[in-house]
Amino acid sequence: MTRTLPGFRLSAATGTHRGDRQYQQDQVEVILHPHNSACLLAVVADGMGGKSGGRKAADQVLLTSQQLFERFVPGQESEEELLKQILSEAHLMIKLTALSAEEEPHSTLAAFMITADRRCHWIHSGDSRIYLFRGPNLLKRTLDHSFVQGLVDKGEITEAEASVHPQSNLLTGCLGTVQDPVGSSECIEGLEDGDTLVCCSDGLWHFFTPSELGVVLHTLPPREAAELLISKARQRARGGGDNLSLAIVRVQALS
Repeated sequence: MTRTLPGFRLSAATGTHRGDRQYQQDQVEVILHPHNSACLLAVVADGMGGKSGGRKAADQVLLTSQQLFERFVPGQESEEELLKQILSEAHLMIKLTALSAEEEPHSTLAAFMITADRRCHWIHSGDSRIYLFRGPNLLKRTLDHSFVQGLVDKGEITEAEASVHPQSNLLTGCLGTVQDPVGSSECIEGLEDGDTLVCCSDGLWHFFTPSELGVVLHTLPPREAAELLISKARQRARGGGDNLSLAIVRVQALS
């Protein structure tokens, strides 16, 4: 998938795998704006809650994202407000689903939006991540809303220790909970030639260091990078892998 900005081209790809789980509860999509070809939204939702509850929650995140993004008017409305609206409305819809289905569906959210002025806005809740690489180098990533990230922030454990901590899957914020969801947002100005953005669930990022991700994303086109990362994550999971999903968008200057 490709889209053109003034002087630049966006190349995108998605990938997903059920891993070694019985059910697929991840959802991922790169959504193109229907009226502005230079505007796109990438979304990952990692559902949780019963054999079908998690998938229903992730489905609600994708459906809400699609509906709100299609009504969004680039250049006239706030990208930050759109992302916050996606977070709050998806949260509400998941809670309504729980009432009708007597389940406890929850979902993470990791979404980024790129606009014609080469700005990137993102929002996330939970432990699905967004990374920004310039060439092979990590510029910025989201910080998980999780128990172990809190320990890292306090200096009690390292990032390496967090990845193998027995409570690494304990979240302090996500969509569908009794409390309003924790959401962190950011705006990155001036994306450059060679920049790559990726949003992914923990079933993928858990198996890679940022430097490993950067090398793959810089070396291969998005489609090939997605395929390689999924294949390598499956190898490293050794039969115990979670659902995994990712969306990759690369910024390239027009020659």
